[in-house]
Amino acid sequence: MELKDMYGKVMTGTVTDLNKDEAFVQIEGNTFSLELTELEETPELGDTIAGFVYENQAHKNRMTVDLPTVMPGVWDYAEVTNIRTDLGVFVDVGLVDKDIVVSLDDLPLEHSEWPKKGDRVMVKLEVDHKGRLWGKLADLNLYMQLVRSANDTLKNKDEESTVIAIRDSGTFVITEDYYLGFIHINEQDGPMHIGQHIKARAIGSSHRRLNLSMRPRAFEEITPDAQMIMAVLEHARDGKIPYTDKSDPDDIKEYFGISKGSFKRALGNLMKQRKIEQKDGYTYLK
Repeated sequence: MELKDMYGKVMTGTVTDLNKDEAFVQIEGNTFSLELTELEETPELGDTIAGFVYENQAHKNRMTVDLPTVMPGVWDYAEVTNIRTDLGVFVDVGLVDKDIVVSLDDLPLEHSEWPKKGDRVMVKLEVDHKGRLWGKLADLNLYMQLVRSANDTLKNKDEESTVIAIRDSGTFVITEDYYLGFIHINEQDGPMHIGQHIKARAIGSSHRRLNLSMRPRAFEEITPDAQMIMAVLEHARDGKIPYTDKSDPDDIKEYFGISKGSFKRALGNLMKQRKIEQKDGYTYLK
């Protein structure tokens, strides 16, 4: 077997040399170094050891008995460690001296939709014809095989989710409970990127997937009038103003420039969100 065909596999070899830090394991005439700190005891010459073999960042042949979290045919989440717009994104798969690249060919055309450093993406290892290791990004078809069937009993539930695919019409996510979710572009609160962690609310289900929204519930929205009242309170001495829903309409109109009805609705909105309270003829910032 050629050296390039060994990379990315678990192979068994024979210990042919040792120093104070490493064992040298030979497989079909090729030598791989193995850190002794990975072993419970120092091997002897002639011992056989099995491990994952690869070429590290310094182009040195390495063996590790601590298998990476992803393998050829084995999918798992890996954290993004670096980004190169001319190459792709680097992910940590558990190899101490090598991060794996997810090629730009696997990523969206728009760089703004690429995963960011610290995001987690699902990948598996692939080995090309030159023996180079790459991370293959999971696509929507794979997730379709993993997800649970969603139904309307989940409606109005908040779901922690990770962005997995972006389309012109909206964004697909996978929830922590492994439901497939879709957020229509009109239900998003801004641009999205692969690997982004979000919270969204279930608003229904269709085609086995959850329909989600990032827009606040009606009672959670802060109206312009409520925003104005919050700004006044934040700048008021002691965080209070001598106006409540019992105040004279003319006083409210003169001070805030809005009707008493609009003022009361704004106060009600803020009280439901527990941002303010009324007491002894004053409205207080909580």
